[in-house]
This record gives sequence, structure tokens and C-alpha cells, in this order.
Amino acid sequence: MDIDGGNIKRLTNEIGYDRGPWFSPDSTKIAWRAWYPKNEEEQAKWRDCMEKDYIVPFPLDIWVMNSDCSNKVRLTDNGATNWAPSWHPDGKRLIFSSNMDDWREDLKQFGHNFELYLINIDGTGLERITFNNVFDSFPMFSPDGKKPVFASNRNPEKPRATDIFISDWVE
Repeated sequence: MDIDGGNIKRLTNEIGYDRGPWFSPDSTKIAWRAWYPKNEEEQAKWRDCMEKDYIVPFPLDIWVMNSDCSNKVRLTDNGATNWAPSWHPDGKRLIFSSNMDDWREDLKQFGHNFELYLINIDGTGLERITFNNVFDSFPMFSPDGKKPVFASNRNPEKPRATDIFISDWVE
């Protein structure tokens, strides 16, 4: 929409969950997280959630599209919860959080350990950035790309408390 609230344009129209959009540094692309039901059973589950006003933990994927809504590309497809995408200042990569490496065989589901990952906007070059056994998420880069900041539960003096961390980025 325009800055005054006029000219509102809907960007997605699929059945399902889509949230957390971020414009690329040059404003030509948008990244977001989404889950779109693939079959009638999933669509029924989604309708039930909407009727009862709640959300269950659906797998979420990272998507990118042009700002004019064209060329929608799904970057992740791993059954995990991939979320909180944010742009690297080069506009060619996204940093995001995921529990894709925390598969719980005993529960046959993904766990709660979220790590940070980097991926190219064509879906290639997936790289895990953090390695620990606690929650890391909400990553963002400084405008010059030299300082990522993120939220984490890695402070053992405050169990389950979320703190903000800043680090140096080395390519």
C-alpha cells in the first residue's frame, strides 16, 4: 500500500498461513514464511483452525517473490518450521531460523531447537550458521552486513529467557 494507507494490494491468495513479509534491500523482492495446504485433508484442518480461531504447528517454508507478486519461489521444503526470514544486505541471500536439524525420532516430529541458516534466493547454498542446543531466531544483519543480530536462549544464568546477541560476520 501507499504510505498514506491507500492503494492496498493483496500479495498472496493461497489457502493457508502466510506471514512475516520482508522487502529486499532494493525493494524489488519480498520474502515471507508460509504453509499452503496441499490436499483436502490439510485444507479441512486449516478451515477448522480458522473457524476455531487457533493455529497448530504447521510446517512453514520460506518463500520469495518479486515485489509485483510475480515469480513466487519456495526456498525450503523440508517439513520443518522455517521462519523469521531476513535479507542479507547483498539482496541475494536470506538468513532465517529453522528446526530442520532437530528431528525427534522418538516423537516422529521436529523438536524445539531452532538454529540460524543462510540460503540463496534461488534455494541453493543452504548453510547452517549456529550450532547449539537452544533456541536461536529472529536474525537480522546490520546494513553493511558485518554484524548479525539475533535472539537466543543461550544464557545459562537465565534459563528459558531470550536475550539479544550481536556478532561479527565473516564470509
